Amino acid sequence: MSRFWSPVIQTLTPYVPGEQPQMERLVKLNTNESPYGPSPKALAAISQQNNEDLRLYPDPEGALLKKAIADLHGLDPKQVFLGNGSDEVLAHVFLGLLKQEKPVQFPDITYSFYPVYCKLFGISYEAIPLGPQFEVQVGDFKTPNGGVIFPNPNAPTGRAIPRTDIEALLRKNQDSVVVIDEAYVDYGTESCIPLLCGPNCPENLLVVHTLSKSRALAGLRVGFAVGHPSLIEGLERVKNSFNSYPLGRLAQAGAIAAIQDQAHLETTTAKVIDTRERLVSELASLGFETLPSSANFIFTRHPKHAGGKLYQALRDRGIIVRHFKSPRIEEFLRITIGTDEQSNELVAALKEILAGT
Repeated sequence: MSRFWSPVIQTLTPYVPGEQPQMERLVKLNTNESPYGPSPKALAAISQQNNEDLRLYPDPEGALLKKAIADLHGLDPKQVFLGNGSDEVLAHVFLGLLKQEKPVQFPDITYSFYPVYCKLFGISYEAIPLGPQFEVQVGDFKTPNGGVIFPNPNAPTGRAIPRTDIEALLRKNQDSVVVIDEAYVDYGTESCIPLLCGPNCPENLLVVHTLSKSRALAGLRVGFAVGHPSLIEGLERVKNSFNSYPLGRLAQAGAIAAIQDQAHLETTTAKVIDTRERLVSELASLGFETLPSSANFIFTRHPKHAGGKLYQALRDRGIIVRHFKSPRIEEFLRITIGTDEQSNELVAALKEILAGT
């Protein structure tokens, strides 16, 4: 600790991302990255922009990327906000929309960056317990509040709720913003973006997306939010008071091409879904209990084996998964869905571990 730290910094407990180990042979199933590469069209677009024009600043508004996103979803470009990954988008959301007099509400088991943002920006919050099967229960989010935010599917559980539940939450919660974080929506969940189309676009719904998961561009860092133009205007005010050039030329070019290549998205997500269902079945045959998942990961436990010990035993074999030492979920492992070959290695390792205990 430095004596020059501000009082805010002294109280922070930063978010801890999934480790990125440098191991010679590794089956990496811990950070929910896509097991398949980005769209070839995205790679080509990035290559084409890798020229002397990099000496020039990029378009600060990202107009072409906003148009590509708007065209895909039937929106107006004024309904689109861009950021350097969805984490930056979320940071602007917490500061620009959720810093209110009343506490923001989110599930007690969810994306662990949410409370970090609250502490960073001095936002009070209430953690709403998940249901007995780790499901988000929208009826438990009470008004008044300073806003509601949760991922759908939720993380790290992978459980999703139908769009009708979120519509009910919007009707009940008309005096504050409802933010739906759809980082994993392409793996089998109804998106809320259609609610934003047309003249009846709700003023208090914001939907956040990332290109790091299903679009396989985690290394490019592109995220976006869509919502009513008045919400987007507020986020733009925050962005332009913080960093008016969040997305570089390469990021914008690659993101546009990836957004426009729906065929690649559909092919790769279908592969992940097929592998997920097969893996869940194989784990069940080994005695694992897995929550229903609509994401590119599963949340699973074995009733006879401690989650921490299984995590370490897999790590000793060069297979990295995620383990959270938090109440209610300390016996679970979060396992990213990889290729079929990676899943086979995982199952073989678990058979070996279980047979030796």
